[in-house]
Amino acid sequence: MFMSQTFAEIVEDVKQLSPAEKEELQELLRKYLIEERRREFRENAEAGLKEYEDGKLQSFSNVDEMMDSLSHD
Repeated sequence: MFMSQTFAEIVEDVKQLSPAEKEELQELLRKYLIEERRREFRENAEAGLKEYEDGKLQSFSNVDEMMDSLSHD
């Protein structure tokens, strides 16, 4: 990712925005973060499904068995 400005320069530019522009930027950032979280969730779900389909997942009948398995990995 190429950025022509440093983070500090961007922060200084944001300070110069009007209140309405700052609110719009805040809303855009909120939406971008939601989109990123959804993408990460989707990628993790797809990876988990692939592991399931490949037979790489273990099932446990109780939490103690699962915790014991995790402590021995």
